[in-house]
Amino acid sequence: MFEYKLIKEIERNPSHTQRSLARKLDVSLGKVNYMLAGLVEKGLIRARKLKNQPGNVRWQYILTPEGMHEKVRITRRYLRQRIVEFNALQREIESLEREIMQQKQHDDGKS
Repeated sequence: MFEYKLIKEIERNPSHTQRSLARKLDVSLGKVNYMLAGLVEKGLIRARKLKNQPGNVRWQYILTPEGMHEKVRITRRYLRQRIVEFNALQREIESLEREIMQQKQHDDGKS
């Protein structure tokens, strides 16, 4: 899921620095650096060097068309997983409600 959040943030704001991404996603700078390198290697993002001041280099991260497709795939996979979890939770709630009703009927029969 972290990969999705990182891709989403880059899509939302290509001017993010690694530090700002780390703060926004609440992870270490090292993790962001490692994940960005992996996304670049996979061809999901492009890193472009920007020189905004002499001696100060900044990077701009741009989502590639492959990155957009990957974001959609990750989103679908995450959504399917969440639906399965939701359905399981819903069944558990229904089971607990039946258990409570049975206990209530049992307790009412004792009175």
